[in-house]
Amino acid sequence: MGAMGAAEPLQSVLWVKQERCAVSLEPARALLRWWRSPVTGPCAPDANACCVPVSEIIAVEETDVHEKQSSSGRWQKMENPFAFTASRPKHLLVFINPFGGKGQGKHIYEKKVAPLFTLASITTEIIITEHANQAKETLYEINTDSYDGIVCVGGDGMFSEVLHGVIGRTQRNAGIDPNHPRAVLVPSTLRIGIIPAGSTDCVCYSTVGTNDAETSALHIIVGDSLAIDVSSVHHNSTLLRYSVSLLGYGFYGDLIKDSEKKRWMGLVRYDFSGLKTFLSHQYYEGTVSFLPAQHTVGSPRDKKPCRAGCFVCRQSKQQLEEEQKKALYGLENAEEMEEWQVVCGKFLAINATNMSCACPRSPGGMSPAAHLGDGSSDLILIRKCSRFNFLRFLVRHTNQDDQFDFTFVEVYRVKKFQFTSKHVEDEDSDLKEHGKQPFGQICNDSPICSCSTSRSSWNCDGEVLYSPAIEVRVHCQLVRLFARGIEEKS
Repeated sequence: MGAMGAAEPLQSVLWVKQERCAVSLEPARALLRWWRSPVTGPCAPDANACCVPVSEIIAVEETDVHEKQSSSGRWQKMENPFAFTASRPKHLLVFINPFGGKGQGKHIYEKKVAPLFTLASITTEIIITEHANQAKETLYEINTDSYDGIVCVGGDGMFSEVLHGVIGRTQRNAGIDPNHPRAVLVPSTLRIGIIPAGSTDCVCYSTVGTNDAETSALHIIVGDSLAIDVSSVHHNSTLLRYSVSLLGYGFYGDLIKDSEKKRWMGLVRYDFSGLKTFLSHQYYEGTVSFLPAQHTVGSPRDKKPCRAGCFVCRQSKQQLEEEQKKALYGLENAEEMEEWQVVCGKFLAINATNMSCACPRSPGGMSPAAHLGDGSSDLILIRKCSRFNFLRFLVRHTNQDDQFDFTFVEVYRVKKFQFTSKHVEDEDSDLKEHGKQPFGQICNDSPICSCSTSRSSWNCDGEVLYSPAIEVRVHCQLVRLFARGIEEKS
């Protein structure tokens, strides 16, 4: 499918005689995988048949048995298509952001996606958004029972709107207070589809492996399902936002804050603000406390990226569920007794990633081995270093070298963490209490220093958060996407 690799064995296949029926793929001509090796064995109809997995077919169109075949050798598009429904979506709610990225969302949907939905007999209700948070507000207000899924056409910001709407509505219906930092959130039954039309399309790229609109549309059509982790970000007892990709303080927080002031520059504002932030080389002092994700079967540096049918995600979720059951019945220590680690110092950047955060500019992403559904986040701490060394670190985001192989970089796989900037450490006693947990402080800098106490901002999936003290918790596989994960290339 698209840029993805060879297929795994599938249980269901369709034998197709080339003179009897055609699998119509227009306008997605090359986006469906075909196996045209000679067919043998007792189940093969005849030597002219080819094998197509049913799960990969969009629609089938029959021809007359006696109809004259075309000498061109091409598949012929016929009338009255027969769509495969099974567990696939039949009716979708589509939000289109006409302003995101290069403003091509509406065009991309109409030219590349809508024809495929029509071919697959999927009906849609389309809402073209006119202002920020319209998708989120709509999802809170309307009855979603008639929809089999929500599709967002736009960039990461548009996806974030839909994500907040879906999660928020689900918690409201379940009577869950999302402002409680330790609330156990209820997963939503609605799947979210992403048609990439933004500037980076990080979420789509990290979950599909490409930012091709037709490939994403096919994932929606065949009804793929991929559960991903979501982090809740709190300050005291107030929910600030949810995050699925990057949560960054320092460099990436300053970058997004500056770029918001320069929207008039278009997409070039990110490059401009990035250069400006790099040259300023601002560092910040604070304290990070975190709870290691001991339930995971992987590590940030094991060079085992998350792929379709990921064993790490599946096994980690099972172990996390076992931990939760033991805690529920008092067989092990509760959260308050778990061992927190504490790191203090001067940081150029503090990043937490629930996924690789890959994009066309950075194919490996910020944490190449991060997993989509293992109930953890990769916490990356970049301590104060020279501008040259920091540049070396940033350059490694674009190549295959180990970006964590620096003395000033630390990476941990965590299931929750907290951060307090130096000048507000005494303002939040709840956060400070965790600093007294076992393991002590890991601090390479002198506690008495003259470093800057100015505050940065948080970059939360491209949105600015101004709170200098936050508490972050990972919710394992809280949301499902119309995706299957990145498949290995053949």
